[in-house]
Amino acid sequence: MSNLTRLTAGDAELTINPGHGGRIESLRIGGTELLKQGDHYGSFPMVPWCGRTRDGVFRDGAALHRLPLNAAPHAIHGTVRDRAWTLARTDGTEAVLTCELDDPWPYKGRVTQVLELAEDRLTLRFGVEAYDASFPAQAGWHPWFLRNLGQGGRDVELDFAPAWQEERGADHLPTGRRVDPRPGPWDDCFGMPDGVDATLTWPEELELRVTSRAEWVVVYDEPEDAVCVEPQSGPPNGLNTLPRLVTPIDPLEVESVWAWRRL
Repeated sequence: MSNLTRLTAGDAELTINPGHGGRIESLRIGGTELLKQGDHYGSFPMVPWCGRTRDGVFRDGAALHRLPLNAAPHAIHGTVRDRAWTLARTDGTEAVLTCELDDPWPYKGRVTQVLELAEDRLTLRFGVEAYDASFPAQAGWHPWFLRNLGQGGRDVELDFAPAWQEERGADHLPTGRRVDPRPGPWDDCFGMPDGVDATLTWPEELELRVTSRAEWVVVYDEPEDAVCVEPQSGPPNGLNTLPRLVTPIDPLEVESVWAWRRL
């Protein structure tokens, strides 16, 4: 496809599709693909909210706003993964993309995404700006890492040490109670107040460490073929429970680093 943008550094190759939600379609290390392939997979941006927003409704002061129910009865993963992004610039190892925030999001603003590839890491950054009226927002990443790299090796092992787990209700949203981390499989949000730090290890093949100063991570490892480790700036339904206000002079900025090494 002509609209794909490719970055290379050493034997690392990153493929971005600005026209398909600004998502990462492929991350290959030494020719080995790390991400599940397909229209809904790879790694996509979650902006201006992450995970589910209860009943597609959030309040901003006295104002009540309704969002499209794309995961009925809830609204999920923001709006920008379904939009075309603009490639602002690229130089072979770095790409900058932008996407306007507008209908069905009730405020005007812009999201900037920066992707910087090095031989041993990928640095990802989001900036969320408000043009005029302030608004609550979240930003995060939803990567679908392959459970098995298809080279005859063993399945991935996930290691992380959260301070707590958000108790999940029957509606898949946090109940408001924090509990001790429970065994998986998970489709759950965890708190890491010192920053997200999770390591995926494909034994005898590759180790990939996901870090971020963000304090929340959702882990989704129920699928047979993928494991999702999702650093994000707030918990599911956070527009209602833990709003972070974006103003014209105070953007929301979030960064994550994926660093790897061969085993």
